[in-house]
This record gives sequence, structure tokens and C-alpha cells, in this order.
Amino acid sequence: MLFGKKSLGLEISPAGLSLVLLQGSRARPRLEKAASLPLGAGVLKVSLREANVLDKDAFLDGLRSLHSQLEARDQKLSVALPDAIGRVMLLDMEERFKSRADGLDMIRWKLKKNLPFDLEDTMLDYQRLTTRNDGSQSLLVTMASRRVLYQYEDLLVEAGFHISGIDLNTFNICRAFEADLALLENGALISCYGDSLGIIIFSEGLPLFLRFKYLPQAADNYNRVFTEVSSSLLVFREKYPEAGIPKVNYVAPPEIAAGFSQMLEEIVDQKPLGLNVGAALKASGNVTGEQGALFPYTAAIGAAMRNL
Repeated sequence: MLFGKKSLGLEISPAGLSLVLLQGSRARPRLEKAASLPLGAGVLKVSLREANVLDKDAFLDGLRSLHSQLEARDQKLSVALPDAIGRVMLLDMEERFKSRADGLDMIRWKLKKNLPFDLEDTMLDYQRLTTRNDGSQSLLVTMASRRVLYQYEDLLVEAGFHISGIDLNTFNICRAFEADLALLENGALISCYGDSLGIIIFSEGLPLFLRFKYLPQAADNYNRVFTEVSSSLLVFREKYPEAGIPKVNYVAPPEIAAGFSQMLEEIVDQKPLGLNVGAALKASGNVTGEQGALFPYTAAIGAAMRNL
């Protein structure tokens, strides 16, 4: 194909909906169109266990209106949801799995006393990170409530969309900056996005430590963010005293980026590198490529990159 694939990415949050249309490839994405729509108070409330959308009609009207603004024919899209609707962890398993289904059953059994949801309501997924010589494995495990996920899926289908994938925001942020993270290899990605603070420390390109924290209005709460980052890195250093954090990348709203960078420099005693979503892709003449304008679309861009 002369111009490559096209892909839609949607971010859903209590503040509103953001939709982007990308074209090209994951190595060379091009942002063709972008639009956002605020949601009124009371339309959506983030919850770990209860259905999030409180006003279904307003939510559906918003989805359809946003899609019409982009004038996109494609109804297939990938979705980014707030980190706070799920839980993510790194898990060591001593046993090998004969199949993916066996793996899910064994993870449920191991976590059954610590699941934040009822066992029957829990949807699990995992990615194998490493398999050691003794057969033990390191896994990245994601879990969420079926009630929460199924409501989003049902409403998106009712709005006329075909869902190709659903991820949490932080995973989509990682996808948006996957070229930068490939260069990072050993170090930390610290993100302040929406109502979430994300900390992922990589070793040889794989997650070694992670922590997601729900922090409403995090961008305006310097002291809370400072405390959370400091305590998280302290836990990491105690658990992995020889690992170190040789490099730090960060993602933060442009209006607080300078202060966020100074805060991280104080904590990690090195100058961190800010990642710019505008530098991660090309923008067509239909949209501006400036970081200030593109930052609110970061998770939606990462979602859309799934299908390129």
C-alpha cells in the first residue's frame, strides 16, 4: 500500500474522549486527524469494580459525534482506558505452562487471596517476560473486572465500532514512545498523565519494577507526586540494590514539564530526558505537531499504533 495502514485510537477518561487517526507504520506513524470531546460531570466515574459509565446516552452521543468529526470511514479501533480500572503486577511462577489456558488458571490460583475483584469477575491477561534455565518464569500480569470491561465493550459496539484491543493508558504511552524506550533499555520511564502516575524500571529492555498510582489532579499536586516517586524508587533500591537506574525518561504535561524535570533530578540525582510525542510521529497539515497540542492525545496515539 502506497500510504500504509490507517488506524483509529480512542482514549476514554472522565474528562472526555480523544480520538486520533494514524497512517503509515509503527516505525513511521503519521497523525492524519485528531479530535477531542469533553464529557459532562456525572457521565463517567472511574471505578475498579463498578460499571464506569453512568450516563450511557451521553457517552454514546459523544462517541458518535467524535467519530463524525474525524470523517473516518474505518470503525475498527483500539482503546486506552484509565490505569485505575485495572491492576498490573510482575509475577514469578516456578512452573512451566502447557498452554495459555493453563497459565491463566495457575495465575488465578496463585493470586486468589490477593485479587482486588471477585474471582469469577476477574479478567486476566499475561505476557511472558523471561523463562529461566530452571523453568521458572517472570510474567507481566494485567487484571480487571469483567463488569467494567464488558460495559465499555458493549457500549463501543453499540456505537458502531469494532474493537481490536483494549489497554491501560500506561501501556499505550509505552507504545507511543517505543522507539525511545528501545534506546533506553536500562532505566526508568516515569509518566504523569491524566490522573495516573506511572513508574516502570527496565532492565535489558524488560520491566523489572513497576508501580501505577491513581492521583487525581496529579499535575497540580507537587508534594504528593514527589512523595510517591521518592518512595517507589526507595522500594526499588531496597529490592534490587545492585540494579541502579542509569537513565530516566519522563512524560508530563508541557505546562508542568520543567518543574517535573527538576523534581525528578532532585530525586534521582541526574538530569532526566523528557519525551515529546510530537517528535515520535509526523503530523499532517490537518493537525499541529506542537507538543502542547498533541500531549492530550498521547494515549490515543499509542492505542492507534497497535494496528499499524
